[in-house]
Amino acid sequence: MPTAVPERSAGLPEDGPRPAKAAAAGRPREMPRGVARAAASIGALAVCQAVLMIGVGFLITGPARHLWPMTAEDGVDRGLERLRTSTLTTLSSIGSELGNTGTVIGVTLAACLALILIPRLPMWRQASFLALGVALQSLVFLVITIAVDRQRPDVHRLDGSLPTSSYTSGHTGAATAVYGGLAVLVLSRVRSPWRRVLAALLLLLPVIVGVSRLYRGMHHPTDVLGGMVNGALALLIVGHALLRDGRVSAPSALPVVPEAARAERLPGRVAVVVNPTTVDESARDELRRVLAQHGHHEPVFIETTAADPGGGQTAQALDEGAALVVVCGGDGTVRAAADRLAGSGVPLAVVPCGTGNLLARNLGLPLSPAEALDAALGGAPHALDLARVEGDGLPATHFAVMSGVGLDAAMMKYAEDHDRAKSLLGWPAYVLAAPKAMRGPRMRLSVRLDGAAPLRRTARMALVGNTGALQGGLRLIPDARPDDGVLDLLILDPRGPGGWLRTLGTLLLHRKRDAQEGDGQPEFRTFRRAEFTFDAPQPREIDGDPVGSGRRLTVEVRPGALTVLVPDREG
Repeated sequence: MPTAVPERSAGLPEDGPRPAKAAAAGRPREMPRGVARAAASIGALAVCQAVLMIGVGFLITGPARHLWPMTAEDGVDRGLERLRTSTLTTLSSIGSELGNTGTVIGVTLAACLALILIPRLPMWRQASFLALGVALQSLVFLVITIAVDRQRPDVHRLDGSLPTSSYTSGHTGAATAVYGGLAVLVLSRVRSPWRRVLAALLLLLPVIVGVSRLYRGMHHPTDVLGGMVNGALALLIVGHALLRDGRVSAPSALPVVPEAARAERLPGRVAVVVNPTTVDESARDELRRVLAQHGHHEPVFIETTAADPGGGQTAQALDEGAALVVVCGGDGTVRAAADRLAGSGVPLAVVPCGTGNLLARNLGLPLSPAEALDAALGGAPHALDLARVEGDGLPATHFAVMSGVGLDAAMMKYAEDHDRAKSLLGWPAYVLAAPKAMRGPRMRLSVRLDGAAPLRRTARMALVGNTGALQGGLRLIPDARPDDGVLDLLILDPRGPGGWLRTLGTLLLHRKRDAQEGDGQPEFRTFRRAEFTFDAPQPREIDGDPVGSGRRLTVEVRPGALTVLVPDREG
């Protein structure tokens, strides 16, 4: 076992993986893969956004200009002109000013500075989301006005304007980006019960700006609508790149570990199990800072190795009296630690640093390591279920998320065999492996649930879930919860392209129904113990890690076996 050294990384065996910092010595510093992927995603989708908005502009000014509702727009503009009063004109001036360039820049700058300077940990990702959303909207707006030439309404205009196209409304687009972005941040970061009211007020501001611009004769209704769409698309694109790994879903009403059972342990020794290939020295310094803010000043860092992904290190931490184990790594590292922590009562804090990070997603943790640790330490210990699994060639172990046989395991194996694609693309590498995995034959299986008569099935995949959410918030098993004392089984056997489409619709829309053998529809069941037998050896995976092929698998729930720090949830 590696030797734990307080405030310093433990030494590595000569044949173990080298720390990322040491491996990077002697070559130029590269842009982090996450930043590069985010930039590429934003750039590609921004081009699509501009093409879409320009295409709509050409449609409005071309073939559709003689169709309703475009033919009714002049009447709307003239009607608003007839409604003008001194009071409404003053109010519209104030409303229009909310979307003015100076106002938008000032609000964006002030909000970004507040996000960086006020919280205990700077919210760089949230500040970047807001700033880039506003900037992207402005950039696409400029491209649209160059490409699409539309005259402003033929009414008396109350404001001066540059000789630019009326399509789209820049004021409305900018207001949608800045105030809509703030509404997103309020809903995702503020815990006050008034956050929904505040978000609704923020979302009302772009509407006020749009109505004001119409009243003042500056735009047609479709110009204002186009501005709102442009601003919303900018937020969607930037949010997809920067915030999609935020909070997804969290268990509600989880049983809290009694105070008496944890009061003696939490203030004590903290062990941090880290994967050195994904957690460099700067990341460790950040984790030390977060731990110190929560009163843990002398954490012990223990590194995993290629031969031991986290189980031995966690056992060492328990032997040395750790009162809290922080695990920084991917699903494999977290699973190995959870296996050793099962039944110990020692809390686990999950810090996602891998490709899938499925347990972190299901617990509602942010996928930024520092933010995840801060959220976990600010929460409370909760008792979660584990699943005990064993089979031929597979020693007994535990998993916290999912275990599958068939298609998903073949995809995991293919992605592991092409490590370069996995390291470059992240979890989408698993999706790219699907076409090859689908070319394999269906499997025949028999499954006995809780001692009942065996069920015979033909399937592409059999999946056991303790939790149900995948990347992007997709709930593959809608009813799976990590604290309900049971496990969930999903059997998939779609037939042909139509079958796959129906299956996808069922999973996306959560339309559970009683499936009959051979109808190709997803089959859902719950159990405490399941015994699987396969007619031929099948690929198997546990929490995203291939574990070899086999013909038998037994899975049994262990209710409340793992204590995990889970962020507090309100409303």
